[in-house]
Amino acid sequence: MWWFQQGLSFLPSALVIWTAAAFIFSYITAITLHHVDPVLPYISDTGTVAPEKCLFGAMLNIAAVLCVATIYVRYKQVHALNPEENRIIRLNKAGLVLGLLSCLGLSLVANFQKTTFFAVHVCGAVLTFGMGSLYMFVQTILSYQMQPKIHGKQVFWIRLLLVIWCGVSAFSMLTCSSLLYNGSFGADVVQKLHWNPEDKGYVLHMITTAAEWSMSLSFFGFFLTYIRDFQKISLRVEATLHGLTLYDTAPCPVNNERTWLLSRDV
Repeated sequence: MWWFQQGLSFLPSALVIWTAAAFIFSYITAITLHHVDPVLPYISDTGTVAPEKCLFGAMLNIAAVLCVATIYVRYKQVHALNPEENRIIRLNKAGLVLGLLSCLGLSLVANFQKTTFFAVHVCGAVLTFGMGSLYMFVQTILSYQMQPKIHGKQVFWIRLLLVIWCGVSAFSMLTCSSLLYNGSFGADVVQKLHWNPEDKGYVLHMITTAAEWSMSLSFFGFFLTYIRDFQKISLRVEATLHGLTLYDTAPCPVNNERTWLLSRDV
């Protein structure tokens, strides 16, 4: 059996591969049509102008669905492994909420381009990266809390390094973007898609975009650490019959058969 056939390990793998493909395809299309500069554009700039914005939006919407599924499965796994640990239960619920908010932000970024709905686009970016970073932080704490019986030290340290990487990238992006947008670098800096080295604020722009790509890579790496955990999960369908017909009549007595939606392989 191949590694991606074990349990639900295909889910985080599909999330990372599909999201990376969305970035790459829209980037190649935007570069080919000369809509953006080839050197480190904003990720969302590669999905601002048609036709790449159609591809960018459609693929990121699917990525958001995959992300919701991955975050929910992770939530159910932690819940099943720690049914009586109140601290872990609270952290797990907080992680679920933060993760779902990040998925909502990803969908907003995909469907509201910065050149048309800048405020909504920025809100989506804040939800995606802000709530996503907090989600990674909470999951890292959970990995620490579940040592040594459930989680190994190696996974925890890998996730901690990825969170630190994400934090440094986020700090760099926030600092430089604040200086760029609040400085005297021109009124069109928000809508600008093409930058020259002679332009004011060019260095700040490059640092901001590099930090954004770096932050995205840290997200990819973090979700890839779920592969080994998800190999220990199997998916089952729960079906319950309440009658022998589909008419609107009183339900007939039947023997219901129930199976768990998600169960852990032992």
